Amino acid sequence: MKFSRVVLIVLDGVGIGALPDAADYGDAGTNTLQHVAAAVDSFELPMFSRLGLGHLLDMEGVPAVEHPIGSWAKLREVSVGKDSITGHWELLGARQVEPFRTFPEGFPAEVIAEWRSVTGQDPLGNVAASGTEIIQQLGAEHLRTARPIVYTSADSVFQVAAHEDVVPVEDLYAICRRMRQRLDRWRIGRVIARPFTGSAEDGFVRTSRRHDFSMQPPSRTALDVLLDNGVAVHGVGKVGNLFAGQGFSHQWSTVNNRDGMHRIDQLVRQLERGLIFANLIDFDMLWGHRRDVEGFANGMRQVDRWLERLLPALRRDDLLLITADHGCDPTASGTDHTREYVPLLVFGGQSIAAGVDLGEKAGLGVVASTITDAFGVNWQGEGSLLPSLLEKGETAR
Repeated sequence: MKFSRVVLIVLDGVGIGALPDAADYGDAGTNTLQHVAAAVDSFELPMFSRLGLGHLLDMEGVPAVEHPIGSWAKLREVSVGKDSITGHWELLGARQVEPFRTFPEGFPAEVIAEWRSVTGQDPLGNVAASGTEIIQQLGAEHLRTARPIVYTSADSVFQVAAHEDVVPVEDLYAICRRMRQRLDRWRIGRVIARPFTGSAEDGFVRTSRRHDFSMQPPSRTALDVLLDNGVAVHGVGKVGNLFAGQGFSHQWSTVNNRDGMHRIDQLVRQLERGLIFANLIDFDMLWGHRRDVEGFANGMRQVDRWLERLLPALRRDDLLLITADHGCDPTASGTDHTREYVPLLVFGGQSIAAGVDLGEKAGLGVVASTITDAFGVNWQGEGSLLPSLLEKGETAR
């Protein structure tokens, strides 16, 4: 075992440039982070720059520093798709070879028949729509009829919105669990409970008690292998939901990036050994899909300031990996995820080198291989990045 703890942080939606097949997804020319940097004033990320981000992307305010404290790689997703499940599964070693189904015209009669058999009601909606907009459009009708709102998006999702005073949250979760069991054969990636509150007069607002019910991964992941070998896996944020709970010894829910960073801080102070696997969701949920460039930039600045506190708290036998699952370019024409390369920044104790350009890697699964290698656990996947970091580079501590 080379390390006692690994911290894996996924910046949800922080892509760094269109993949070669991006045009097939309607995403030619996208570049989430570079476009955000170009669209705002004073986009400075000193800690990300010191970790090596400036060596991956040409951005004003994020220079390629001469003596970085981290190393870097450019990862190319090889799975089919550009959603959070597909990206996270591949990061932990499970490739998606058959795409999830999407329903841009709403769900077919057979799917709605499953809904009726579970709830005894016809749904409201059954359209592809923005979640914030559809509750304004149909919220009053929902209050009048008590019929939940069913909708989808460009992703493979079956979303169910209900007012917390009409359908208690636990009842909404129970409905979504039953729908999850029935929708696997349709290859719908996630069933998502979307509670909301408010009124027609003052407007309706989604609450933080969203819950995702995902399909099981198509194969065992590196998380399962870690558990088999006695390595605790602590999930922070939505990661546990994305794996349907498979491969986690502990799960810690969060409501936003700030909450996620606070939970990571707590675990870094408390844990002696194990994997901390966290998703910071706001880049995708709040800013990417809503095309909020300023919010996205401020979110990156917030994480950068937090890293200034986190890195000194890490031990000599800790390994930090920062990456992403896909792009979500807020300057693109649509509101969907974008098919992009993702960054990987690596920071460790005195035993590994800094300043190493690890190059472009085909497959996000190098992350799984690197994590299992860090714990001395056998895993059959892409090659670990640790040998390169143990053998070469300039140590700058």
